Amino acid sequence: MKLFQLSALALGAALMAGCGSGGGNATTDNTSQPTNKANPAPTGNKTLKIAMIAKSSTNPVFLSAHKGAQDAAKELSEKEGVAVTVDILTPPTEDGQVQAQKIAQAVNDGANAILISCSDASKVQGAINDAVDKGVQVMTFDSDAPASKRFAFYGADDQEVGTQVMDELAKQIGEKGNVAILAGNQNAPNLQKRAKGVEDEAKAKYPNIKIIGTFYHPETPQDATKEVQSVMQAHPEINGWAMIGGWPLFARSLLDLDPNKVKIVAVDCLPAQLDYIDKGVAPVLLAQPTYEWGHKSVEIIFNKLIKNEDVPAINKMDLVRVDKSNLNQWAKQLKDWGFTDVPEKYLQ
Repeated sequence: MKLFQLSALALGAALMAGCGSGGGNATTDNTSQPTNKANPAPTGNKTLKIAMIAKSSTNPVFLSAHKGAQDAAKELSEKEGVAVTVDILTPPTEDGQVQAQKIAQAVNDGANAILISCSDASKVQGAINDAVDKGVQVMTFDSDAPASKRFAFYGADDQEVGTQVMDELAKQIGEKGNVAILAGNQNAPNLQKRAKGVEDEAKAKYPNIKIIGTFYHPETPQDATKEVQSVMQAHPEINGWAMIGGWPLFARSLLDLDPNKVKIVAVDCLPAQLDYIDKGVAPVLLAQPTYEWGHKSVEIIFNKLIKNEDVPAINKMDLVRVDKSNLNQWAKQLKDWGFTDVPEKYLQ
């Protein structure tokens, strides 16, 4: 992906009104689904109702995904003459069982399609399959349920993400030392694959790097920060953190780390995290264009249900490498998307 080719659309105050992280190994392409007698696919190209269920409405990455989806719905409505709506059903905190209930709610509410980032694939797979059996098309983003009847996935190749994180971190610590993996929700399939990618890459390429362990936590900045601090107290020998999500970097506590002793490489690069690059604590962040989780996914759903196009089962999203050399450029991209909390010093 070329940096900054993504659409620049408003987020701003509507971001909060609109309300921290899948592999490409799906074995089936479920593009042929049963006809839905209760919620038939839109006819006459007039309406399309999408229910969106992200992991957590308290995680900033999913707030931007919400807004991307809503912006895409507005654009398609105006351009195509179809009334496209996105209903946000994201739970406040991660809970696969609640997500399954939200899927059933979306079906009962007459949704034509469901867009979901799976907190726990095992807990939502049955609900996804039930929805599809009733004719409601399901697409996943960010975190997949590849064994389900979903018709498509949009997101990063998570094994590859883990590999990228480990390679970047190895450069920062001179390919030697003690590394801890911060991994969020232990049941999230995308995070499991990312953690494995870090471990596999370390084992394959860096004999002088020891993985201390993989550490899980509720996906809030506060819980993630506490986990990092607790682990570092128990293992003061750690000189590198491979964070497969950037949860603690949404808070400021870890800015007190000495960048000469500890380096962080993390996934995500939103406004609150930019200071970590500037100080050198996290010299490289691998940005997910989280706005596109919503925007691109709604376009894919529209193309399948309204335009009757064949769409790929796997739609890969590449990460953007951000360091001091392109920090200002990336900050301007965030502002162009409508983020109102980009520090002014990075926009000069």
